[in-house]
Amino acid sequence: MEKHVTYAPNPAAGLSVRRSLVQLAVAGAAWGTAGAAASLLYLASDLGPVSLTFWRCAGGLVLLLAAQAVRRPRREGRPAEPRARRALRIAATGVAFTVFQAAYFAAVQLTGLAVATVVTLGAGPVLIAVGARLAMGERLGAGGIAAVAGAPVGLVVLVFGSGGGAVRPAGIGWALVSAAGYAAMTLLTRWLGRDGGGDPLSTTAWSLAVGTVCLLPFAAVEGLLPHTVHLAWVVGLLTYVALVPTALAYVLYFAGAAVVRSATVSVIMLLEPVSAAVIAVVLLGERLTTATVLGTLLLLAAVIGLVYGELRAAAARRRPVPV
Repeated sequence: MEKHVTYAPNPAAGLSVRRSLVQLAVAGAAWGTAGAAASLLYLASDLGPVSLTFWRCAGGLVLLLAAQAVRRPRREGRPAEPRARRALRIAATGVAFTVFQAAYFAAVQLTGLAVATVVTLGAGPVLIAVGARLAMGERLGAGGIAAVAGAPVGLVVLVFGSGGGAVRPAGIGWALVSAAGYAAMTLLTRWLGRDGGGDPLSTTAWSLAVGTVCLLPFAAVEGLLPHTVHLAWVVGLLTYVALVPTALAYVLYFAGAAVVRSATVSVIMLLEPVSAAVIAVVLLGERLTTATVLGTLLLLAAVIGLVYGELRAAAARRRPVPV
């Protein structure tokens, strides 16, 4: 009897997954440079964390609006996104983005950078894995579960290996709120991406617009304008933060997160502290410790494991199925 062969409905799925994984990796590495830039800004001016986040959002928004003004209109065969769905996507993604950013800086202020980072980024993969399983039926398998469980361990070793920090309940609470915002943003992007989603550049621009509006009053109270004798240096650093770890990184993040499984996204984005640790050692002169190396290796192992799983799943979807 002749066998008929059925292929996956999207023959470009494998290429799309590979491209999305690269986009997420670049975004995570770019996010890691924001910490070094912020440290240099704090040394050169009196700018506070909330004001820095405001300028990060506002500057990124201006750059993306300029990019939208000069790029050619996209000609796509798919139907336009319904207005109600688009409004929901913009509002929900923008609010989740703002909660993620603002709550994280509140946690840093109350309990320190180390504890806030561990709780926010460590809880993120767990919340996202559970949410993706319940809301979208995404399965990780034994290897994926091990990677999601091992990633926070590597994060703890990496962050606390060079010192540690004070654990304060209020700060932990804000860090968990930040993790919830991050999880909501990732899950929403993935959920909408399964049906085509929205334009990553437009999604990022709207998210930054919501963040700019929400952060403005708090930044005004903290001190909106920096006082410095190195104005050109401060403006240059702010421009870099707005361009690379914000405008560029979030466009890549929203593009990749719409295609790749949510739990994989959250673990890949742990390249952020890895990138920050490398920059701290290479450019800022911090001491390379055993904990830094071990934590980095654990995080990279988790990332590589889930990336391998994504590529295998994409290959399976492309494989012809005999009928």
